[in-house]
Amino acid sequence: MSWKTAYRSIYYQNAPEPDDLDLKANETALLVIDVQNTYLERPDKNTLSGEALSEYDAWTPFHQRMNESVIPGTAELLRLFRAKNIECLFARIACHTEDGRDRSLSQKMPGWNNLLLPKNQEPSQMVGDLAPVGDEIVVTKTTDSALTGTNLRLILHNLGIKNVICCGIFTDQCVSSTVRSLADESFNVVVVDDCCAAGSDELHHKELEIINMIYCHVVSRQELKEMMGL
Repeated sequence: MSWKTAYRSIYYQNAPEPDDLDLKANETALLVIDVQNTYLERPDKNTLSGEALSEYDAWTPFHQRMNESVIPGTAELLRLFRAKNIECLFARIACHTEDGRDRSLSQKMPGWNNLLLPKNQEPSQMVGDLAPVGDEIVVTKTTDSALTGTNLRLILHNLGIKNVICCGIFTDQCVSSTVRSLADESFNVVVVDDCCAAGSDELHHKELEIINMIYCHVVSRQELKEMMGL
């Protein structure tokens, strides 16, 4: 199954296949979203028991996907894009204050999304394999969408970008929010399936089904390389 027929929701089950994507190098950018150190940290499994051990096991598929697919796949795309002088940009969750008082409400609410990531501390940095190079642009956000709380829209406009290719985490949260915002701003958005992850594969696949063909087109890394001649 190709990208033209995959991830069809009930809204697009019988829709015609989309046209081929026209991703000109000088109008296209790669956006890596929130692949930060904090999300790859894990406790020592041997020290855990009970609910903590169950939670560890529940997150193991996510870490496997990150280490086996998302990080190496995104690193390859960065290398190929840089070789063609195609813009590579990064978005990360980080607050400007040490106590996080500038965070959005969603990042202050109790629970998993309660994030305190001061911008200069190690947990808030992009993982080493996906670190920005040279003068590549990094936007810092205290929101889910990379557009809502930053000047990314203006940056993309000034760079002459029309097409944004998204990789990163979490598919059903910051990736999805960014994709929807980009679509609302009339950018052509592409999401790379195997360079994204959610907390579970079920959430990942369901969110791609939700956003595909209305807010973006979902493709595999191999399909993207072929259509862009990388």
